[in-house]
Amino acid sequence: METLNVGSEAPEFETLDQDGKKVKLSDFKNSVVVLYFYPRDNTPGCTMEAKNFRDNIDLFKEKGIKVFGVSVDSTESHKKFEDKFGLNFTLLSDKPKDIVKKYGVMGLATAKRVTYIIKDGKIVYVYPKVSPREHAKEVYDKIEELKLI
Repeated sequence: METLNVGSEAPEFETLDQDGKKVKLSDFKNSVVVLYFYPRDNTPGCTMEAKNFRDNIDLFKEKGIKVFGVSVDSTESHKKFEDKFGLNFTLLSDKPKDIVKKYGVMGLATAKRVTYIIKDGKIVYVYPKVSPREHAKEVYDKIEELKLI
């Protein structure tokens, strides 16, 4: 399956975060949601991307934008990743690989590095290729450019 297109409905999902709490996309229907998929916790590129979101999260929180990092790692792995790097946003576990398949980002054994910006349940922007170093600011600037906030 290919990545989803702008204008598509964002597929619903329910999964657990790093604290074992249930998270459903529909709970954030009236918010702007950044859903960023990444291959694995604690790998160099994924750590760089997560730290970039961590360092810029106040920009998102001030505007009520919800940021979710998604990988096929377990909730336990996510919790260790969060603790090790002081992450301050939600990590979602997709161990059964249902979400990555719905969003067309399944790689060989992990998620591809793809980011979706979602508003009112619709995909409004897709980053099919992501450079992890400055991605958070790039996403925030795109949200402002599209006047989503």
